Amino acid sequence: MASDEDARDATQDTLVKVLRKLDQYDPTRPFATWVFGIARNTCIDEFRRRKRRSWDEPGEVVDPGPSPLQEVSEARRAERLEQALERLAPLYREVLALYHFEHLKYTEIADVLDIPIGTVMNRIFRARKKLRAIYVELGGEP
Repeated sequence: MASDEDARDATQDTLVKVLRKLDQYDPTRPFATWVFGIARNTCIDEFRRRKRRSWDEPGEVVDPGPSPLQEVSEARRAERLEQALERLAPLYREVLALYHFEHLKYTEIADVLDIPIGTVMNRIFRARKKLRAIYVELGGEP
């Protein structure tokens, strides 16, 4: 069953069927087994009914991708970010590119640029701060 509500419905349907067919019960056999068989068949019937219904009734088609409005918004955001990056001083743009786009670690950036790791950390911190300021100045959200 798909949910608690479905389970409660199946239980109620089973109880109704048991009460209606009580005269068909064979007392030589265990009562619990007989009830379990009715419950099992009730669940199978419901499953089959849902399966048929799912083919008969078209479901709601939902596009899992972003909406056109979201795509435009994302494109504008990317354009502003690119403009902000272009306005950033080259030494800041360089460390941001190595860290965020090339996914290098601080130690690797320090080796590539031949500068101390503290300088790398400082430049990345300042670069982010300056990039955010430029981005907001271009109309982006902080």
